[in-house]
Amino acid sequence: ELLIITAVQLFEKDIKQLLKKSGVSAFSYTNVTGYKDQSDQPRNPIGLPLILGEYASVLFYAFVQKELIDDVTSAIDKLKASQESLSRVHVVVLDIKKMN
Repeated sequence: ELLIITAVQLFEKDIKQLLKKSGVSAFSYTNVTGYKDQSDQPRNPIGLPLILGEYASVLFYAFVQKELIDDVTSAIDKLKASQESLSRVHVVVLDIKKMN
């Protein structure tokens, strides 16, 4: 399975620990710039959105054994439930039919 996780950089350390505790021994990650359209948000006196649309984010990806997926997604659900931030950790699992 291909596991993909995105989050704001604030959660980078938590996700690394979560992956290791869930048995994912090898993963890759990179810093990325997240973007959210803020055009409908309130504006300040000079017309700029009060919240900038770009965010320092992190993208994790790993090929994970099917047996570990439930542990990883359960741990991510617990992390998300404990978050006080408006930004969430997002996870996607893709079924890989073939790889070399």
